[in-house]
Amino acid sequence: MASEPLYINENIVIAGWELTEQFVLAGGPGGQNVNKVSTAVQLFFNIQASPSLSDRIKANALKLAGRRASKDGVLMIEASRFRSQDRNREDARERLKELILKAAEPPPPPRKKTKPTRGSIERRLKEKSGRGEIKKLRGRPAGD
Repeated sequence: MASEPLYINENIVIAGWELTEQFVLAGGPGGQNVNKVSTAVQLFFNIQASPSLSDRIKANALKLAGRRASKDGVLMIEASRFRSQDRNREDARERLKELILKAAEPPPPPRKKTKPTRGSIERRLKEKSGRGEIKKLRGRPAGD
């Protein structure tokens, strides 16, 4: 169990009891160390049941998580980039923080519809008639 809370920003704080950590053997280089010490971290966070996040942030986070989230809404982040358990733990927490910050961003403003300019309409029609002339020239020549 992760004991200390994870501070996302001034409005969002994830309590320590919401995060679950599991330490597993990491693959890759590292010699004997990699075969003996469980340095990789699996950080579990139940997005669906979290009281710390709003519904909009939960939905966005689940969309951003993709295959890292289960059908029940539990996110699993695996960190095995570093050789020490503490650095992998910090890396997993940092990646969770980045995901939630991205999910908390406000939606982009709606697109404003604009009319095409008179010049662009004229250019389009001129191009269109030019295409028609080219296609007419592809036909059989007129017999005399």
